[in-house]
Amino acid sequence: MDGVKRKLDAFPAGVGEKLKFYVYRLIDPRNGETFYIGKGKGNRLFQHVTAQSATDVAIEVGDDDDAEVVREDSESLKVARINDIRRAHLDVIHIVHRHGIETATTAYEVEAALIDAYAGLSNISSGHYSNDRGPMHAQEIVDKYALPEVVFRDDKLVMININSAEHNSEKELLDRTRYAWRISEHRARQADYVLAVIHGIVRGVFVPTKWMRATPENFPPPRFSETSPSRLGFEGEIAPKDVWDHYVGARGKRLPDEMRNRSQNPIRYYNC
Repeated sequence: MDGVKRKLDAFPAGVGEKLKFYVYRLIDPRNGETFYIGKGKGNRLFQHVTAQSATDVAIEVGDDDDAEVVREDSESLKVARINDIRRAHLDVIHIVHRHGIETATTAYEVEAALIDAYAGLSNISSGHYSNDRGPMHAQEIVDKYALPEVVFRDDKLVMININSAEHNSEKELLDRTRYAWRISEHRARQADYVLAVIHGIVRGVFVPTKWMRATPENFPPPRFSETSPSRLGFEGEIAPKDVWDHYVGARGKRLPDEMRNRSQNPIRYYNC
């Protein structure tokens, strides 16, 4: 039996400690596609080998109040893919992409860079700092550091990080911003305005008139997809001109450094 190759489901004693922090990729053997990127220590990578549900994989919770529920989404998608592979009588390919990393902060940076580089991942969220330091056009870099800074006042705000709108029209920005988020319903309903933020720049400001569950009845396809009753969206309208001018101006205004969202959660609150 010595010639039989055993499935590796844990690092041998002492190996995990030598790896320190590491960043890994999970690959679907059916098509060679990387479908998840993560970071960890010890046997974190191998938790996926035996996972049957999202709760079987330890969730790393960040320092923001909605981080756990964001992580639960990505874990569910990841484990669903793993179960599909298992039903095909195959094994997930695990690749340690970089190891020997001394600090969690550096590991987050490597993880984020890889998440930005691979399309179609089951990671629901971008990597740490991706919204703030992820891939940008050169003009976006200039905007990030040269546009005037937003001055906050007494308004109650929800700030939502979104991907760049294809045409950046006000209507398209509204549609991308209003649907569909893991968000505190209590806090969202207090908000006077919702700010659309792209790479730390406020590009739009909207008045939410009605928050609703993200169901097909409230947000019918094909205009909206991937409906989920656990998420919320809103009906709304473009903010009055004086409000738009204050938060957006002619080309957008940059958030102060202390207000930038560097976590994986795309939602931030102000005064609510």
